[in-house]
Amino acid sequence: MTERETLARRVDMAAGRTPVDTLITNCKVVDVFSQTIFESSVAIGDGKIVGFGEYEAAKTIDAAGGYVMPGLIDGHVHIESSVVSPAQFAKCVLPYGTTTIVADPHEIANVCGLEGIRYMLDASKDLPLNVRIMLPSCVPATPFEHSGAILEAKELSELIDHEGVHGLAEVMNFPAVINSDPAMLDKIYMASSRNRISDGHTPGLSGRDLIAYAAAGIKTDHECSTVEEMHERIRLGMYVLIREGSATKDLRALAKGLTDANYRRCVFCTDDREPADILANGHLNKNLKIAVEEGVDALQAITIGTLNAAECYGLKGKGAIAPGYDADIMVVRDLSDFEVSHVFTNGEHIAENGALLVEPQELVRESVRDTVNLSDISLEDLKLKLSSNKVRTMRVIPDTVLTESVIKDIVLDEEGYFNAKQNEGLTKIAVVERHNATGNIGLGIFENYHIKNGAIATTIAHDSHNIVVAGDNDADMLVAINDLKKIGGGITLVRDGKVLDHLSLPIAGLMSDQPAQEVAAQMEKLLNLAKEFNINPKLQPFMTLSFMSLPVIPALKLTDGGLFDVTTFSFVPIEAE
Repeated sequence: MTERETLARRVDMAAGRTPVDTLITNCKVVDVFSQTIFESSVAIGDGKIVGFGEYEAAKTIDAAGGYVMPGLIDGHVHIESSVVSPAQFAKCVLPYGTTTIVADPHEIANVCGLEGIRYMLDASKDLPLNVRIMLPSCVPATPFEHSGAILEAKELSELIDHEGVHGLAEVMNFPAVINSDPAMLDKIYMASSRNRISDGHTPGLSGRDLIAYAAAGIKTDHECSTVEEMHERIRLGMYVLIREGSATKDLRALAKGLTDANYRRCVFCTDDREPADILANGHLNKNLKIAVEEGVDALQAITIGTLNAAECYGLKGKGAIAPGYDADIMVVRDLSDFEVSHVFTNGEHIAENGALLVEPQELVRESVRDTVNLSDISLEDLKLKLSSNKVRTMRVIPDTVLTESVIKDIVLDEEGYFNAKQNEGLTKIAVVERHNATGNIGLGIFENYHIKNGAIATTIAHDSHNIVVAGDNDADMLVAINDLKKIGGGITLVRDGKVLDHLSLPIAGLMSDQPAQEVAAQMEKLLNLAKEFNINPKLQPFMTLSFMSLPVIPALKLTDGGLFDVTTFSFVPIEAE
């Protein structure tokens, strides 16, 4: 059937001359345009919403008095952070009503370059979840770390016109934008010259610097943690992506700054959420629930999660229940808990009462496996010798990926080495280059993590995804590093020289090739095991650790090149004097 014939058929269905494919009955419809709710059946045909009212239909679904609303749109997410493949990620989120995501594959791009992006594009292409890929703008995130690839505008231009590519992903190197760095501006111009959106990333930025950043045409920011930051960005014409992830939770704080005047400039996102969290607590429907708990009007919350995102990203046909719009639909039982009873994508009934009715197809690609390439590492390489008892430590702030740079007095052993067991509350942390076997190792001191009698290591180390390991003794840290090499990447826990358990992530050292439920169960097992290490209960032990190597999130982070001060964008010594 030609597009012209499809159009004619759709009009005939809307007019009642031809039976529709599906009719959802006994329901209330959420109208995001007028912020009202009305009772009516909803007719679907050829993947579109074709009308309201009574129609002859090939299939009828009783919504049991539920609310029909648009499928939810996640404005910014890293599929890799779910540690499962795109197909398994789709299986996790679709039953909760998320039907479209704007995905940034910069995790796998930092490991595998363009081949990693191509894998994500191909693995997402035929899923029942609509995946719009943004090209990573910062591979690596900064020039102060070593990743598995370097992608400049020249390389990205190979994919910018791909049908699955929607724009330029979060521009994390904000100093490069503010200072008109030619290489960064080339990437932004590459996107804008094709009318593609560029996403932002500006933690702590304000005033003239933020104005300069917005002037580059960057349209969004998901790094707001205060109402003041949110209002400043909206005032500059940006959309604020309100984040609620597994480790970083901004929604409750930012909900207090939502008003009738500004809520249309906000979008919901998850950024990074683990499979056990999704399967147990939901996805964007959880954002709706929290927003309503915080006093946000339910219809406004729904609009933030649907129409706002569609308008922000230019997702034609998405974000509303109206004739001619895509039949991406969720049905919820109420507008407080947002428990989902039915989900449709492209008119197909794909989930009911939490169960997926379709089976997304997996893509296996050997080119994104076997990515842990280490030089030989010894205990000597992990020793931290210092010339001063006064040091800079990375103090992590609970419920965020932010750290504080704190000056501490520490005890050194007789030879001048730092030993975590002699310094209560402090942990040794190391970042080990794992892409090109350079032997680069950055060492630092980590505060507020509190690991005792062991080590935890992972190849999920934003954004260059080297190995990050934390422990209270060098021997266990070394065993953990070598175990990650053996299993091809993942997460591992070590005590007394023995691997207690691990999660293998063979796809770029970031994602499992196993079903999401199995991965979630193993992750839950590891999380329970991590409790035995006395880790601060206010922290998510693995995701927190994985962000301690990201040198674009204030204030102090660690790369394979050493300790990095994000506020000055420069390396600093561990010794404070």
